[in-house]
Amino acid sequence: MKFKVVEKFTSVNGEGPLSGQLVVFIRFAGCNLNCSYCDTTWANTPDVCYDLMTATDIYKYIKSTEIRNVTLTGGEPLLQEGIIELLEMLSKDSLLHIEIETNGSVALNEFSIIENPPSFNMDYKLPWSNMEDKMNLDNFASLSYKDTVKFVCGSNEDLQKTKFIIDKYELSNKTNVYISPVFGQIDLEMIVDFMKDNKMNGVNLQIQLHKIIWDPNKRGV
Repeated sequence: MKFKVVEKFTSVNGEGPLSGQLVVFIRFAGCNLNCSYCDTTWANTPDVCYDLMTATDIYKYIKSTEIRNVTLTGGEPLLQEGIIELLEMLSKDSLLHIEIETNGSVALNEFSIIENPPSFNMDYKLPWSNMEDKMNLDNFASLSYKDTVKFVCGSNEDLQKTKFIIDKYELSNKTNVYISPVFGQIDLEMIVDFMKDNKMNGVNLQIQLHKIIWDPNKRGV
């Protein structure tokens, strides 16, 4: 099985529980969603350039970096045919911490067959994204404390929906929860005030580090 890899690089993790730590990124081609704020649309076009890599190729590259944190991203990495083969290979290396950035539309329960499943950093797409109707709500039952749910907010409506979903599925009691702003779209003080007004204990505000350290449109960071 060969996978369509459009980027592979090392950097610091820009978001999530491991924010600021070194990480190896493997970015796959293709996505089933078209979010209004997507910052990797180039990776989702039919004519995007990619390298075909086997699971062994990817594993060897990861090990060559001598970095233990690994993020599989996209696009939507779980759409890659045979992705379980790669996950099973990576899971056998106890020195690696594997996380997958997934958009919330792909069912996660089928990956429970992996002996040492990765951490899922799952989005819940809010109204601003125009993709909320594509969310697989059954995924909330598959999440644990090793996983993360991220809400990318671009408006007060998004914040209100974020609180509703967190409360309805009791997410703060079962997994890591993050609110992230649509870059350049929403005032950060507005998010903090909303969190304070609604006593949102256990919820984290995160700023995408890679968009602060480098140009927001720069690739490979």
